[in-house]
Amino acid sequence: MENNQEKKQTVLSLIQPTGTPTLGNYLGALKNWKNMSDGYDCFFGVADLHSITVRPNPADLRRRTTEMYALLLALGLDPHKNTVFVQSHVPAHAQLAWILDCYTQFGEASRMTQFKDKSEKHPDNVNVGLFAYPVLMASDILLYQTDFVPIGIDQKQHLEITRNIADRFNGLYGNTFKLPEPFIGKSGAKIMSLQEPTKKMSKSDTNPKAYISVLDDDNTIMKKIKSAVTDSEARVYRKDGKDGVNNLMGIYSCCTGKTDEEIEKEFDGKGYGDFKTAVGEAVCDELRPLREEYNRLISDKAYLTECMKEGAEKASYTAERTLRKAMKKVGFLQI
Repeated sequence: MENNQEKKQTVLSLIQPTGTPTLGNYLGALKNWKNMSDGYDCFFGVADLHSITVRPNPADLRRRTTEMYALLLALGLDPHKNTVFVQSHVPAHAQLAWILDCYTQFGEASRMTQFKDKSEKHPDNVNVGLFAYPVLMASDILLYQTDFVPIGIDQKQHLEITRNIADRFNGLYGNTFKLPEPFIGKSGAKIMSLQEPTKKMSKSDTNPKAYISVLDDDNTIMKKIKSAVTDSEARVYRKDGKDGVNNLMGIYSCCTGKTDEEIEKEFDGKGYGDFKTAVGEAVCDELRPLREEYNRLISDKAYLTECMKEGAEKASYTAERTLRKAMKKVGFLQI
């Protein structure tokens, strides 16, 4: 039995501390992390190194890093069973990133769509870190000899460049890095904006009614769901063009496990008022335990620091073994 325990495949997932995740982030990805933690050797991290490409306020970055770490634990990720860490507490991430920068072609990095998008959004701060961001991401993944990385469609390119870099390095120096695969788990529905249901729900939306934060209280959640855009038909069923209703059905399905067919039957002959109330209550029930556990953890700074230290030690143990191997292969003098 012990042997099986040791042979678990490795999953790595990092999240940036750039504000509180939305219901969309939670149902689409975070909710699945806890399920993964039972069957895999999991590394979950707060990607604070990635978040300085936009020069955040230092005090904000410290606070948000702590909050995101507390939120990961509040999801039910046991810090003793999994490795839950803060990226900057493991220096190997930045060290391997520099080595891999030298094995990444300029043309490869310049083709990354995220670099193009972010350069257009922040034309006054197109820094080298923004350009080399995918290489740091490759370092994150390759350090842990990761088998699977849960990714959204927008990060497919980053996994491809990671595999290309690893392949190139392995081709030159022999087998050093494991080639990671995308993790295709049971994905939650793609959750859209409550006010513009053709757009993805986003925490950076200027309209706070458009998204639900995972830490919103029951009252706020109910208000936001009740003000969600629907249509004039007043019938609950899925159909192209009924974007608002389709979105609420997706949310309700993720929170209750009910199929579209069951939802249509449940609200047959009822209006949107009843439907929205039910969706709101389901979301409240889903997020309440997370919020309550987060509030308990965030007030216990000593416990969070202790978990961060344990996470950094566990992550460093694995990361430094890979880093030393890569450094030796490149020809760095070992002492």
